[in-house]
Amino acid sequence: MEDVLVLFIPIIAVLSIFVFLPGLLLHHITKWRTAKALSSDDERMLEDLWRSARLMERRIESLERLIDPEDRPLDERGYRNDGDDPRNRRT
Repeated sequence: MEDVLVLFIPIIAVLSIFVFLPGLLLHHITKWRTAKALSSDDERMLEDLWRSARLMERRIESLERLIDPEDRPLDERGYRNDGDDPRNRRT
């Protein structure tokens, strides 16, 4: 029984160092490389989000044009002054 263990332990050690460990490392390296790239679903979702963001930006700009007409003068900070801002009142 001891003769089997004397041969079995070095064989396991050599196999684990030269076969299993490099195989495990190569497996995880390829998993990390594939995880870096976006899948087609991720790309599609990103494109949809980009399209939605551009649409919302256009809507916000339209609302700002409707709410804040261009004919009001700018104050010293570069903002439209409508006279109702309490920070602009002198006491």
